Amino acid sequence: MTRWLVRSMVIFAVLVVLGLAAAFSVVYHYSQDLPDNRALQAYVPPITTRLHAANGDLIAEYAVENRLFLPIEEIPPRVKQAFLAAEDKNFYHHRGLDFVGLARAAAINVPALMTGRRLVGGSTITQQVAKNFSLSGEVSIDRKIKEAILAFRIERALPKDRILELYLNDIYLGSGAYGVAAAAMKYFGKSLDDVTVAEAAYLAGLPKAPSNYHPVRDHDDALVRRDWVIGRMIEDGHITTAEGAVARVSPLETRDLAASGQRPAPWFAEQVRRKLAATFGSDALYEGGLSVRTTMDPRLQTIAQRVLRDGLETYDRRHGYREPLAKLNPVGDWRAALADIKHPDPDGPNRLAMVQAVEADGAILGFADGSKGRISFKSMKWAGEHNINQRLVATPKRATDVLSVGNVVLAVPTDEESVFRLAQVPAADGALVAIDPYTGRVLAMVGGYNTARSEFNRAVQAVRQPGSAFKPFVYLTALNNGYTPSSIVLDAPFVQRNDLVLGSGWKPGNYSSGRFYGPSPLRLGLELSRNLMTVRLANYIGMAKIA
Repeated sequence: MTRWLVRSMVIFAVLVVLGLAAAFSVVYHYSQDLPDNRALQAYVPPITTRLHAANGDLIAEYAVENRLFLPIEEIPPRVKQAFLAAEDKNFYHHRGLDFVGLARAAAINVPALMTGRRLVGGSTITQQVAKNFSLSGEVSIDRKIKEAILAFRIERALPKDRILELYLNDIYLGSGAYGVAAAAMKYFGKSLDDVTVAEAAYLAGLPKAPSNYHPVRDHDDALVRRDWVIGRMIEDGHITTAEGAVARVSPLETRDLAASGQRPAPWFAEQVRRKLAATFGSDALYEGGLSVRTTMDPRLQTIAQRVLRDGLETYDRRHGYREPLAKLNPVGDWRAALADIKHPDPDGPNRLAMVQAVEADGAILGFADGSKGRISFKSMKWAGEHNINQRLVATPKRATDVLSVGNVVLAVPTDEESVFRLAQVPAADGALVAIDPYTGRVLAMVGGYNTARSEFNRAVQAVRQPGSAFKPFVYLTALNNGYTPSSIVLDAPFVQRNDLVLGSGWKPGNYSSGRFYGPSPLRLGLELSRNLMTVRLANYIGMAKIA
């Protein structure tokens, strides 16, 4: 008996040694390409760069991942509690792996394998940080082993609050938002301090599958998931039953997610983005979390955009109506066809409409959403026929001279309900810049009619002839080289010969009806826009000095 016991103990010891050796071998093998503790301690996730106007309003955000990093101390307790209840109730009591949670997940997954149901995870918050830190999202034994090893390393390297801080700032929560601060702003238009228990519970329910709990598309499923998190918060003692009841009856209301991505000053923001990329580099711009205060005045920017659009449209209307955007069959499913037409001015007030009927004093419009409207003939009197040179050649006498049934047009709402006016996107384009002459600050910048047609910024990217704006450089150089305002310069015809082409040359003239004034004081050259005096003066001084 004693001999058998000794043998058993020896065999057991050998098995233990072999098991430990195998475990050590596995850990050693999978640890080779994992980051060390120093990398874990220094890790900061990519953060969004934010551009602000002069008054602090947000203009634009630039990021590989839309994220706002908040220290753990700045994250409200209800938000932390919601995520702990939903993801890892034992977070502050385990060392990276929750063996109770793993056992519970295994008990659920074994029957699920037999029935083909979705498997549940048993990952802790630390494991999720490990996965997000440097591992892929593939479902494999190799990844789970690496995840477990890295989770143990993270727990040794970082305090619990730091791990939770990384998790809450790094986790993807759908709609392009990474981290709880960015998600609160994206879904609710709020800072985390203003998020309610119900809203915190909704955010905490997203890590499992953000695409399955969209607040609009999957509203009912999102409510069920949110209420489940609220139940867990009650269970874990984070909120009272009464608080949970109030949270459960709260409606799930989110901001317009499509509108939340619109840029209020695209031309200005893009110019700043180029400057930042050139100065700090792309990595700092898209991952460094820069906070940039610009000189833009939101009130002046809004005025500038409106004034440029109004000016271009007014100019364009003087040249007549070009043609409808398309022609549809009013008998078929024209609403679906209308919805498929690309809008030429998506950021403007214009709406796409199809002409359903034309009467003597106007036209009846139909929209893709089923609503109707009317355009009076009075509002389309400008829409006469034009020729190829954009010149108005005919004035309409009746609505049928402009529109016919099936025409797709742009209609602008008026102050009267269901009443519109005819519009078109201008053929001409332009730009506007407002600069404070005392400080040089750019207060507003508009680079074109709209970015849908062209993102080319005519305010800063267009190369144009300077015209008379070049003259001050000539006269300033003259004053710096011995000339005075009373110096006499000849105002007479001037010809610059071209020796390469026989009989050709450049013969400028004065702007003032082509007259010549003979010998004149220098000051008159700039005051009266005398081009010939300027050209002759430039030749006297020498273009090298002026340049």
